[in-house]
Amino acid sequence: MTEKAIHISHLYKKYRSSEDFALKDISFSVEKGDIFGILGTNGAGKTTLMSILMGSIKPTSGDFSISNLSFPRQSKEIFHKIGVVPQEYALYPTLTARENLSYFGSLYGLRGKNLQQKITQALDRVTLLEVADKKIKHFSGGMKRRINLIAGILHTPEVLFLDEPTVGVDVMSKNIIIEYLKELNSQGMSVLYTSHHMQEAQDFCDKVAILSQGVILCQDTPEALIKQHQAQNLEEVFIQLTTQHSIL
Repeated sequence: MTEKAIHISHLYKKYRSSEDFALKDISFSVEKGDIFGILGTNGAGKTTLMSILMGSIKPTSGDFSISNLSFPRQSKEIFHKIGVVPQEYALYPTLTARENLSYFGSLYGLRGKNLQQKITQALDRVTLLEVADKKIKHFSGGMKRRINLIAGILHTPEVLFLDEPTVGVDVMSKNIIIEYLKELNSQGMSVLYTSHHMQEAQDFCDKVAILSQGVILCQDTPEALIKQHQAQNLEEVFIQLTTQHSIL
């Protein structure tokens, strides 16, 4: 039996300010070692789903577990098993890259020489070691994205949550981020990733789920979905399914 990195069962979310459910009966599993993509347009429910799994908002109903730990009963243990890379920059602009990473590493219990070594290695891997002691406010969007990523993986999490990790970045930064993520995944890190970039997801993910108006329309490998829907690529599958769903 394959070990599950994430298991979600009948998850619903309804905000007090809304009459409709933001998420409706979401169920899926991410196998350990997989890169799983949640694909949808803005407003589909991707960020709501990620926020629930990260523990920042509560579901209305339903259950989920991460690395066989149940939420909310084992939420403290889950915190140390996951890494989070939010869509918005979680960085302090007046601190340097190294100071930011030292702070975020310390939140996970990393200290001293071990922490500084991890920071140096990661900065070198994303080609930012030369600007380690420059303030974040002077960084480009792509450079901030790379620092944002490092902040989420310094403690070597078992499961990494990525909310639109390459949105608005230059081609070089995007390639560096994707290659680094593939490297981390090859070392055993499971990844749950949201995006609206279909070609990127097709190339990057082992499996994907298409989310529309809070509902999962399908889930499988990109290759299987393309074949099943007689499409040329994942973008065609996405357009076909979300268009059908929007007119129902």
